Amino acid sequence: MDLSVVLPTLNGRDRLATSLDALAEHAPDAEVVVVNGPSADGTTGMVRERDDVDVLVEISDRNLNVARNAGLEVAGGDVVALLRYDLSVESSWLSALEAGIADGDVVTGPMHQTLRNGMTTESLERNAIGGRTVTYFNGGNVAFRRGAIDALDGFDEYLQTGGARDAAHRLAGFDRSVAWAPEMCVRREFEADGGVSERDWGWKYRSLTYRLVKNYGIRPGTVKRTVTHAVSDGVDAALGVLRGDVTPSGWVGSVRDVVGGIATGVSDGLVARARDRTRTRNPHGRSKRADRAVARYDRR
Repeated sequence: MDLSVVLPTLNGRDRLATSLDALAEHAPDAEVVVVNGPSADGTTGMVRERDDVDVLVEISDRNLNVARNAGLEVAGGDVVALLRYDLSVESSWLSALEAGIADGDVVTGPMHQTLRNGMTTESLERNAIGGRTVTYFNGGNVAFRRGAIDALDGFDEYLQTGGARDAAHRLAGFDRSVAWAPEMCVRREFEADGGVSERDWGWKYRSLTYRLVKNYGIRPGTVKRTVTHAVSDGVDAALGVLRGDVTPSGWVGSVRDVVGGIATGVSDGLVARARDRTRTRNPHGRSKRADRAVARYDRR
């Protein structure tokens, strides 16, 4: 197995350095590709000074799926892993990846997050949608056989969020298997100055409806799933108003964002479904453009 590891990053120099250190320790023979951009924190200089990064690709788009596709374009391995820049692989990561990819097209594992009061982890998530069994994967800790990711034409660059979940739906459409490897662990340390960023409700529902409509069309199941999510989030937000965590005007604004996101997602999903009627369902995929990289430093 020839393994390439792609790390998209944006203004995460110090955490990226920690992640690269862990890769050098636990997967020293892997080809390492960093996709940076557009960072303004000295990431480029830090990466170019290291001798354990094989390729550095600089991009101008602030879109994770563009960065993923830019890395997939230059990765040379027959197995390509995607690793989030602020995650560090653990000692069991490589052996678990090798065992999982031997039996499947895709393998993913959990993220362990160290908090003040302990550690969180993740478990396998799977749903039946539109006659498919969809196995979701952690987009920051996943490895693909080259044939599997090529069949998808990479990630859908329309999406600002939810690209990994969209890819999971499309993998299910190809009957590609996703293996769960509990020992394929990555770790993220708690940061004292961290916080919960404000959620972009418009993009959450734009992404949700876009990928459901694009992959399945408008059908009762997709409508039910969207409504269920919206009602649940609406109730949670209303309770926040009662607790004083959210203002009434903020709640109204969130509702407006959700409705607008759903409308845009449905419209754009129908257009995307018409533009790509194949099982790939990716009208904004890796092969659709060749201008992602503004600079490339290749040591191979």
